[in-house]
Amino acid sequence: MPIRAVYTRSPQWEAMGGRLEGLVRGPDFRVLKRTERTLAGTAQLNGVEIFIKCVSYQSWVKGLIARIFGSRARRTIRGAKLLYQIGFAHPKLIAAFEHRHAGSVRTSYIIVEYLRHPKVLSRFALADGRNCYWRRSISKQLAHSIRNLHASGCYTRDLQETNVMLEAHRSTLGIYFTDLEDFRRLPLVPRALRLRNLLQLDRSIGRFVSRAHRLRFLYNYLGEDASRMDMRGVVARLHRMRERTERRKLRRRRSATIVTPAANEAKLDKFHEIR
Repeated sequence: MPIRAVYTRSPQWEAMGGRLEGLVRGPDFRVLKRTERTLAGTAQLNGVEIFIKCVSYQSWVKGLIARIFGSRARRTIRGAKLLYQIGFAHPKLIAAFEHRHAGSVRTSYIIVEYLRHPKVLSRFALADGRNCYWRRSISKQLAHSIRNLHASGCYTRDLQETNVMLEAHRSTLGIYFTDLEDFRRLPLVPRALRLRNLLQLDRSIGRFVSRAHRLRFLYNYLGEDASRMDMRGVVARLHRMRERTERRKLRRRRSATIVTPAANEAKLDKFHEIR
């Protein structure tokens, strides 16, 4: 089945589906990310600079599950609509397409506007050459934005620092949330999900900023009304969550080092049998 549109901002983009595969494989496509299942980059089309993200489903079963519960393309549409409704900035969605085969979604194509001037959080905060007062202002404004996001009943499954982009507007910040497919809405965001978002951001930004800056961000998120005891309790809980996450990562690494040699030996034995 050919690539079909599940959303287009205007009719001129609907015919884009048949050109997507050639565009992302062509010489004019600037690759920004390439993994086993994800290809993302920028291109010029119809006089507009766009960002294209292609997500492939590795098996027919995963593609079928995506069709039932929502592919990346459909989840992106919902996420863009959600952020628009509650008034948070994000890259404007231009179009979303699906390539299906035998009832299974094989690839999702997402096209959004390319944010030329905004930068990811770490690059914006550390490479702008401004003083510590500016970084404190960034911390305060971003913390308040995320707190308001949670207060609106919205959270994201992946609050990495690379999924938050900032742009300076005189004395204020333009804050853009990306990876729209990961946003969800609840009547009330529980504390566990709020802390999970804070931990995701803390772990991803921790490579670039000091512990003092991260604590200041947390205090800004909690607000001036939070007591010292509340702050200490949240910090302690985040520390325990971080330790559990690190232990899980360590166990996975250990299991990989144990399994891999055995797998290699099995391949070697099979090779000798063939010979």
